[in-house]
Formats: sequence, C-alpha cells, structure tokens
Amino acid sequence: MTSYEPAGAAGADLAYDAVVLAGGAARRLGGADKPGVSVGGRALLERVLAACADARTTVVVADPRPTARPVIWAREDPPGGGPLAALGAGLHPTAARDVVVLSADLPFLTADTVRRLLTALREAGTDGALLTDADGRDQPLVAAYRASALRRELTTLTTAHDGLTGLPLRRLTAGLHLTRVPDPVASFDCDTWDDIAAARARIREHGPVLDEWISAVKDELGIELDVDTGVLLDLARDAAHNVARPGAPLTTFLVGYAAAQAGGGPEAVAEAARKATALALAWPDEEASDAKPGDPKPNDPKPGGTSGAQPGTDAG
Repeated sequence: MTSYEPAGAAGADLAYDAVVLAGGAARRLGGADKPGVSVGGRALLERVLAACADARTTVVVADPRPTARPVIWAREDPPGGGPLAALGAGLHPTAARDVVVLSADLPFLTADTVRRLLTALREAGTDGALLTDADGRDQPLVAAYRASALRRELTTLTTAHDGLTGLPLRRLTAGLHLTRVPDPVASFDCDTWDDIAAARARIREHGPVLDEWISAVKDELGIELDVDTGVLLDLARDAAHNVARPGAPLTTFLVGYAAAQAGGGPEAVAEAARKATALALAWPDEEASDAKPGDPKPNDPKPGGTSGAQPGTDAG
C-alpha cells in the first residue's frame, strides 16, 4: 500500500474510460431515485457525469434515463446483484488502459479530483488509486484502476464464487495494490437524507455558489462552453455603473448572442465582451468629448447665476 499527496500538474496523457454505478436500491433513502436527487440544482448523477466528461467512453450501470451527456447503458444480470456484479457489467464496453470507477452519489466530485486519481495511478504504478474519506476509510467507488487488474481480480472472484452477485467490494480491493489519496470532501457520498441535506447546505452556505449556479444552468441549457466568468462579471459591473443598472443583464445577453453568431467558443465570448466593455467604459465620456474648451460641465453653475437657476428667472 502507498499513500499519495497530490502533486501539481496532471500527467500528459490521462486518457481513460469511466464506469458509474447508479443502480443501487437506495434503501437508506427509502428506495428513492438517488441518482436523480437534486443537490445544488443538479441531479447527483449529472454532477458525477460532469466530473468525468472527458472520458473516452462513459458507461452507466443502471436502467436508462435521460442525461445531459451521452453515455453507454449497462446492467448486471440479475439487476440488483451488488457493486461487483455491476462493475463487471460496466467494464465490458470499455477499452482504455485505465478506468475511473465512480458511484452516482458524489456531490463534490470534480474533474480535478478525477485527474488527481489518474495522476496518482500513473505515478505510483499500482493497480489502483482511490480516495479515502475524513475517517481514513477507503472509498473504492471513487477511484482509478488499471483495467487489466480489475479484470484479473473479477475473473478470479467469479471462478471462486461461481459469479459476482452479492460479493462485497472489499473482496476486490483485497487483491489489489492500491494508492490512497486523502480527500474528505470529494469522497463524501450521499447515503441518507441527512447526507443530502448536509450536501445542499454546504453548497448553499460554504461552497462556490456562483460556480455551482453556472454549472447548473449550463447543464439545464445543454451548454458545455467554458468561459472566463470574471470577464463577464466585470462587464456587467461596468455596464451597470457607467450606463444603467438594467444594462448589466441585457449587455451580457447580447454578448452571448454575438458570440454565438460568431461561431461560439471562449474566444468569441472574450472578443464580444472586450468590445462591450470598451463601449461601457467610454459611455460616460461621450458628452465630455463633445464639449468645447471653456464650456460649462452639465452640473456646473450657469454663467452669471447659481446652479439650478431656471431659464428666464433672476438668479440674483
């Protein structure tokens, strides 16, 4: 066993496939549709799929449902056969050397977490790299594995037990050389309604609320574009301050529309935002640029009178 503290950059080649287990019975949630439970405006399954969006192939082991990203659906036989049986079914459509295995109830999983696991796996040269939770417990369903090691152990277990149905995950991990990556946040999973409530509260009160909102809106609208939100926020501020407060949302809408007409992409958004920002910053100077030297400013006292004197009245 080895322990791993994340280094800086991820490896150069992190190609992988992903297997997401989403077909559990959710008994501690009273049989609720756990993958579809919303946390921070997005279903738990959608949050996990977003974290592994750059996988070459993503297999979800569950009954099919609409998802924002294309996936391959698989099911263990018989359904409800447990995590090892589900993992075995999910591995069949994959072909990558490395496979990220995830449960569908991880509200704080991010693409950065996935990259850290893959980097740890490549650097350590072990059979797998998994997260450990706040209590130091292994989380084998938040992990990156060598696909060959998974298939080897699953074949061994299938032969020894005449199948994988009902076998616990520890039977798999006991035969693997694993690297541990501590992460009490990304490893947090939602098994109970209290866990769901805690996750919602963390996002609402402590998490990056704006990032969560933008991610939720992009999922809802089917948008995968990543842009510099700081540039758009600065533009909205400049439009509100230099033009009029309602100009902020209208201007950012028009920037998005212009970027779409220009073919979309972060560069198109940045260029449209640059032009609109320059216009907003120049807006208050328009009258000043038209004035001749010596002309009174709009709020200056009028010649021979006091500020605010009405035409045709004696200011004195």
